[in-house]
Amino acid sequence: MKHKKITELLDREAIRDCLYRYCRGIDRADEAALRGSYWPDAHDSHGAYSGSAEGFVEFALGVFKTGPRNIHQITNILIEFISPAEAAVESYFAALQRAPDGVGTLRQVLICGRYCDLFQKRGGDWRIAERTVVYDLVEEQSLSAASEKERFGPRQPIGGLHPDDPVYTLGKRCINEGEP
Repeated sequence: MKHKKITELLDREAIRDCLYRYCRGIDRADEAALRGSYWPDAHDSHGAYSGSAEGFVEFALGVFKTGPRNIHQITNILIEFISPAEAAVESYFAALQRAPDGVGTLRQVLICGRYCDLFQKRGGDWRIAERTVVYDLVEEQSLSAASEKERFGPRQPIGGLHPDDPVYTLGKRCINEGEP
């Protein structure tokens, strides 16, 4: 019984890590992180997009590699195990996304909802096998006319895309510091 509980705790953490990796993949346009969140045969129903996870990854990278910064936050992760190798997972999200509006100005949208995911464990690894995004709130927001330099001021560094965001130097620095 104790071994089963420890395995379940480890599985829960692996599922959470996958969800966090997905958010990093979207926000940083990190292709490896995004692809590593889904099984190759996964399906994603994501608003206007419904199809293979591979197609969603291509779609998302096409949008987020060219656009301004985005923020995805994930909370209230409820994991219900169906079997030792499958879990139904509901995760609340808030996404602040910026994109050109088609006439040369930037628009910002706050989107809140839930990821309703079927996770599968294969070869000891948990990833998304099926995803349905449920939308609970969409709100268009006004943007400041100030430049990024004016808005951020001394708050540096500013987040960026893969591999230029400061998060990608963390692992390299830790590895280098650990070497004799």
